Amino acid sequence: MKSRIKTIFAILTVSLASCTDVVDVEVQNGPERLVVEASLDWEKGTAGNVQTIRLRKSTPFFDTKTTADVTGASVVVTNDTSGETFAFMDQNNGIYRTTNFRPVLGQSYSLRIEYDGEVYTARETMTPVTDITNVFQDRAEGFDDEALEVHVVFTDPPEEGDNYLFRFQREGDLLPDLEVAEDEFINGNEIDWWYEIDDDNENLEPFEPGDVVNIEMYGISRPYYDYIKILIDQLGGVGIFEATPVAVKGNCINETNPDNYAYGYFRLTEVVKTSYTFLED
Repeated sequence: MKSRIKTIFAILTVSLASCTDVVDVEVQNGPERLVVEASLDWEKGTAGNVQTIRLRKSTPFFDTKTTADVTGASVVVTNDTSGETFAFMDQNNGIYRTTNFRPVLGQSYSLRIEYDGEVYTARETMTPVTDITNVFQDRAEGFDDEALEVHVVFTDPPEEGDNYLFRFQREGDLLPDLEVAEDEFINGNEIDWWYEIDDDNENLEPFEPGDVVNIEMYGISRPYYDYIKILIDQLGGVGIFEATPVAVKGNCINETNPDNYAYGYFRLTEVVKTSYTFLED
């Protein structure tokens, strides 16, 4: 009897193990929306006259074939004080470009997009940034005391309310790393901001001598700081102590149909750029 039970159990086990059901999961798609990538960044030491804005439509997550570029829109940026307007010309590939933009620090600008019978608007201020005074390498400050890190030194201005966006990208890496900072507890002081490759990132190796990392530091407004911080937190994935992914609204408002709001952000920043080559130590 025991032998028969064992035989039946073995047959059931093999049968169950050999059955594979294909389950089709229907992924619900959200409404198609306009996506606005309008970062007018003025690099120190340049005229800042050449600027681009990209428009596209949101697409389903698993759709890799649909062309999402938006063409045929009207894109204009206006200096709110002088009334001077800057038309961004359609390049027929989702990119809109101007060559006569005039950036003024502390000045408010408005964006107006007319597309598909609807009008989108946004307003933002051109935000200054302080200078980078030194860049060096070390191993002492990071989470891994054996890993190389790069240090960016700057002095925060005495006025309160400065916010920063850092962009680090090692040459050869596919994507950059973004970090944000505020001066709530560091106002008016010299700041040593360090960056190392996160040891939780299994796709990237730590910095090695000979590696070149490109560094960009932006001065950003407080509303943009709040917006980009949420996005950066979500880039880390969802864990027990991480933010839950949500649809983050930018500052672009649909004046014609508020429910059909756009994704993305209209920002104006001053930026300083540098690079650093790691040395043997």
